[in-house]
Amino acid sequence: MADDLKSLEALKPVEAEAPAKAEPKRDALGRSYATGKRKNAIARVWVKAGSGKVTVNGRDILEYFQRPVLRMVINQPFVVTNRERQFDVVCTVKGGGLSGQAGAVRHGISVALNLYEPDLRPVLKKSGFLTRDSRVVERKKYGKAKARRSFQFSKR
Repeated sequence: MADDLKSLEALKPVEAEAPAKAEPKRDALGRSYATGKRKNAIARVWVKAGSGKVTVNGRDILEYFQRPVLRMVINQPFVVTNRERQFDVVCTVKGGGLSGQAGAVRHGISVALNLYEPDLRPVLKKSGFLTRDSRVVERKKYGKAKARRSFQFSKR
């Protein structure tokens, strides 16, 4: 027993290694790619340094998302990270409605920004932009008008 203790004392404590710093992931053109999802919408997003131009399905953001609220949702990752008008975004989005598509683009931009500049991760994570919102529409059940709504009951 005493020998065991002496052998333990002889061991030197191993210093914990610092976690490796995340490296930016960019392609040959200097872009970062990410996929964003929300409801039934899926967005493929490319982010690169630029003047702040956002293109959705080949159209300008003002033309595609005409409601100011949807444009605000898409710009939230840039506002939170103080990177407004510093990145160009090109994305293709399909499925779902405009609200889901805007959420998918926001999710894709956030993940792509995280890949482009890994130092932004804590800010984006705290704001909840890196987490995919898993809520989807509940399916319709047989014998019901909708997912839970029943038909009107009548005794006659």
